[in-house]
Amino acid sequence: MKISIVGAGNMGSAIAQELVDNDDVELIRICDARTSALDELQNSLNHSKVRTVNVDARNKRALTAVLGDSDCIIGCTAPEVNPLLASIAVASGSHYVDLGSSPAIVKEEKKLAPQARDSGVWIVPGCGLDPGLVHILCYAAINHLDEAESANIWVGDVPRDPVPPFNFRIGWSAEKLLDDYTDAAIVIENGELVSKSPLTGLETLSFGNGYSKMEGFYTAGDLETLWNLSGQKVKNMSHKSVRWPGHAEQMAFLLSLGFGEKKSIDAQTHLTYRDVLARRLKQRLGGPFEDVVLARSSATGLLNGKKTTASYELVDTFQDENGVSAIQRCTGIPAATIAVLLASGKIKKGGVSSPECIIPIPTFLDMVQKRGLDIVFTSS
Repeated sequence: MKISIVGAGNMGSAIAQELVDNDDVELIRICDARTSALDELQNSLNHSKVRTVNVDARNKRALTAVLGDSDCIIGCTAPEVNPLLASIAVASGSHYVDLGSSPAIVKEEKKLAPQARDSGVWIVPGCGLDPGLVHILCYAAINHLDEAESANIWVGDVPRDPVPPFNFRIGWSAEKLLDDYTDAAIVIENGELVSKSPLTGLETLSFGNGYSKMEGFYTAGDLETLWNLSGQKVKNMSHKSVRWPGHAEQMAFLLSLGFGEKKSIDAQTHLTYRDVLARRLKQRLGGPFEDVVLARSSATGLLNGKKTTASYELVDTFQDENGVSAIQRCTGIPAATIAVLLASGKIKKGGVSSPECIIPIPTFLDMVQKRGLDIVFTSS
């Protein structure tokens, strides 16, 4: 199979590394406008199946020519480019996956559903950690029960050794972080969709192994798809981010001053307050760091007539021996796995769907665990 990756950044490189180790993948094509990023990735992978192409992700004509023979295309560049990449995939008869974006961008991808069905290909947004892995695990937990009453997702990427005063670092997009902290958090309460203010609903969480006093709070996340998939029978459902204590209060303070607003600072510049905050977050909290991913997806309800909680938990840490971050692994492994399942032709029909709706979950879980994600299941 031939798989193409658009974007040679941290996540694109992590996915490429996963694919290199897969014997069924004969060609990995990596596209980016940055020659230096491509050279660095080519040198680090140092494998005969890897090909790099210097092309801009917004150049539809050039990309179409390059990607035409792909069995699956993986979008790892700016989220606003995802609809363009999805349209190229459909036109070329390729499956398409990406790492997720805002509801507005996903809505644009969904417009391609009729063409995707006619072409027999899948467009699958949100195939990384969140959205992606944690939603798949939550659906698996729901399905373990005879009748699920509630379901919850907690997930976060945090520094392994927090440094005051922030005790936080950014391992992904600062812009996406601000979207999560400013867009409404939609939860299900008593069988109804309810909007919650992000950074609220604070609770203390324990993951053990030195992470026994973390905080969880509401952030934006797509629960409606998961709720609909469960037949809207789950009465309560929530999505919360996990951080070291104090983070929610710090961010709420900054945002209350207006630094999350998409309003120009003054008439002399196009910069918004949000632009400035994103830049400063990158400058002060960006860069490489040793991280840990903490994730738990659970469902509570009835199993054989007894009240039961089914839970999938993941604690994945930075790999000292090869310098691979936890967020790279926990994003790259699920995305690469879903791309391989699609490219193999094992998932029939076509259209636009979240991964939990179409992938064979037992097969998926077996594959990601074999790649080293230590996902622990409990039912009690």
